[in-house]
Amino acid sequence: MTIYFENRTEELEVDYEELLTKVIERSLEEEHCPYECEVNVTLTDNEEIRRINQEYRELDVPTDVLSFPMIDFNRAGDFSVVEAEAVRSDYFNIETGELLLGDILISVERAVAQAEEYGHSLERELAFLTAHSMLHLMGYDHMEDDEREIMEEKQSGLLNRLGITRDSTGEE
Repeated sequence: MTIYFENRTEELEVDYEELLTKVIERSLEEEHCPYECEVNVTLTDNEEIRRINQEYRELDVPTDVLSFPMIDFNRAGDFSVVEAEAVRSDYFNIETGELLLGDILISVERAVAQAEEYGHSLERELAFLTAHSMLHLMGYDHMEDDEREIMEEKQSGLLNRLGITRDSTGEE
């Protein structure tokens, strides 16, 4: 597994690389991804994520996280779509053989504000945003209520199993 991190914002007092690696790896395990993967994670600020949100989603507001999946899943979490010989070169890094899963952009400013607003740690917020984004990279969405419920259950379960909860007692 290769995770490329780029921090375009101030240095954090959180070991975000270790934390996010743990969340990314566990996300892939829980979705039974049969491949070694490549994921790009960029930590940025509200202004840059607002600009990217406007460019790609036509929403001129900052958001907490953006996900840019590389795979067009037929069914969420079903990696068989990348197995056809005709599409393998579209989805795999030719040099490493790793599945190109996609890009995650997180606004650190929003993460800090949301952690404070929700009364939990920055670590928990960064882990939540990463888990949420990883599900998007694996084909999940939350446009419909049933999709949203599935994503929320998967996010919550993953974070609980990692011991990353909203408070120190482990209560969610």
